[in-house]
Amino acid sequence: MTSVLRTETSLVSNSARSDLNAGKISVVIPTKNEAANIAWVLRRMPPTVHEIVLVDGHSSDDTVEVATRERPDIVVTQEQRRGKGAALQAGFAAATGDIVVMLDADGSMHPAEIGRYVALLNSGFDFVKGSRFMAGGASTDITALRRLGNRGLLALTNVIYGTRFTDLCYGFCAFRRTALSALPLSATGFEIETELVVRATTAGLRISEVPSVESPRRSGQSNLRTFRDGQRVLWTLLRERASFRRVSARPNGIRLTEQTSNGDNVVSSLDR
Repeated sequence: MTSVLRTETSLVSNSARSDLNAGKISVVIPTKNEAANIAWVLRRMPPTVHEIVLVDGHSSDDTVEVATRERPDIVVTQEQRRGKGAALQAGFAAATGDIVVMLDADGSMHPAEIGRYVALLNSGFDFVKGSRFMAGGASTDITALRRLGNRGLLALTNVIYGTRFTDLCYGFCAFRRTALSALPLSATGFEIETELVVRATTAGLRISEVPSVESPRRSGQSNLRTFRDGQRVLWTLLRERASFRRVSARPNGIRLTEQTSNGDNVVSSLDR
């Protein structure tokens, strides 16, 4: 299978919008003490979304009560393990849709953008990741320190895997449910976002980026810790690199940075 990186700079076309009903869409939302924000997110969920899975991890406020009052049809899963990665893994397991979208609960990601992701999946991509730093994307939330760290980790990723990604540590992603079997996940923290992207790349999935606008969280404090979580992302990259090199050394293994006849950048290919 061949993994092709495409950057999507335009809004979803009218023809693409007509395809948004192709397949059931599940949105997975990890939460921890987001009672002040979750209603805002749920009220803006597109009608094309068939299922919302809320995974709550040790909330001490009434996050679940607010969510179920706002959306009585919401699927609630309680995750005993701590961390965003653990919550997302539980949510992926509970989701029944053909397409799975991961979305934060703090209002920093607008649900109206989901259509862009789904349109690209319906056009043939397996994994679509949001980018705040490509044309059409933006962030009014990221600090200078976090931007610097993301830039360094992104550069390392592109060097190791021969990719041309424009963003790394951003959790607005969508993928085909059938791709989950190619993404054996183990990360329990914020590094899950990096693990997903790296494993999608090494699995040879067709990957596209799409512009996304990140806003400040609407209320409360983030659970992200810049240095701690940055170190976990770095460790994930180094750990995955060791595995990647072992696969690359095999006959008919991964080939890096090729070009297709139409000029698309092949970020990796894994011969089966």
